[in-house]
Amino acid sequence: MRNKTSKKNTPLIATVLIVIVFLHLLPNGFASDQGSDSIAPRPKGPNQKWRIAYLEGGSFFEFQLTLKAVVRGLMELGWLPKSELSNLQNTETVDLWSWLARSTGSPFIEFVEDAYYTAEWDEKKQAAVKTSLIERLNKKKDIDLVIAMGTWAGYALANHDHSVPTLVFASTDPIGAGIIKSVEDSGYDHIHARVDPERYDRQIRIFHDLIKFKKLGIVYDYDTVEGRSYAAVDTVERLGRELGFEIISCHAALTNVSLKEAEKEVFKCHEKLSPLVDAFYITEQGGGITKENLPHLLAPLIEHHIPTFSQFGSEHVKRGVLLSVSQAEFKYIGKFHADTIAKVLNGAKPRDLDQLFEEPSKIAINLETARLIGWNPPVDVVSAADDIYPH
Repeated sequence: MRNKTSKKNTPLIATVLIVIVFLHLLPNGFASDQGSDSIAPRPKGPNQKWRIAYLEGGSFFEFQLTLKAVVRGLMELGWLPKSELSNLQNTETVDLWSWLARSTGSPFIEFVEDAYYTAEWDEKKQAAVKTSLIERLNKKKDIDLVIAMGTWAGYALANHDHSVPTLVFASTDPIGAGIIKSVEDSGYDHIHARVDPERYDRQIRIFHDLIKFKKLGIVYDYDTVEGRSYAAVDTVERLGRELGFEIISCHAALTNVSLKEAEKEVFKCHEKLSPLVDAFYITEQGGGITKENLPHLLAPLIEHHIPTFSQFGSEHVKRGVLLSVSQAEFKYIGKFHADTIAKVLNGAKPRDLDQLFEEPSKIAINLETARLIGWNPPVDVVSAADDIYPH
């Protein structure tokens, strides 16, 4: 009987041994101590790194800040060696990507230098750039994860034309833009987009509580779905009805034109709206506003003593916008995206990960702009502000 039992158990024992050996030989991270929720660093395999690509519609300062924040987040998690980024303060994403490709020295991930794709805000280049990247993903198969920066990039890759994990960063409204189906479900196994459906609602409410405006000015790229999505127009209109303010809009041609032309369009709209409104909401427009030209674009608004609020945070306040959310938000955004990257590289399906991110409501204020427009900010607002710019 003993021999028969031994023979019966032989296949089972062999199977168990095979499984043990298989698990032992797997690359770091698939063993029982790491899984799809793990954020611990691991290589792709022996002497192999995870290869990351990047896609954007064009250069935009929020993209630079977001990418730096993500890099810092990956450094905190140990995926990248810690390094000083202060010398990259005004670096464009293309230069930052090149630096990442050459200088990080990570044993885990590689920012692939020739996998940086940008359409340079040129409508004629968009289709070719999208096609080139998707063909690479499907044929060359040398990319493990794509960072899709901004609304256009997210929309370009949120489809069944490929299956490479794609994380959408810095999209104003990924649901309204059709990138993802809902907060709970991206609609694609390989797609994940950070979404904060109440972000612009909170901004407008804060602005209205402080200024009590009756006529709010806003500029966006013609009356298209994309232009409305970039500028969160649906949210602004809904709050206008709820809070009782009128929206005075100016439609500008901001895509498929040069930066110089887009800047002229924005400036003309600011000149046109300044005498007609008592507050102004500066939005993402896919072009036209840069850190360098912002003071020039604000001149008509300041001349007419118009309070301004920007969607984009301290960088705009530093250059003359009256109010926005604090720069501290990028730290939290960077951590959220870094955690998501780590989980995906540890085996999580992008669709299964939480997309909801609610940024802290922290205020940035420019006291010199307040002086120029004749607005005396309440003491409690100044004392509660996280970023204060005296001039």
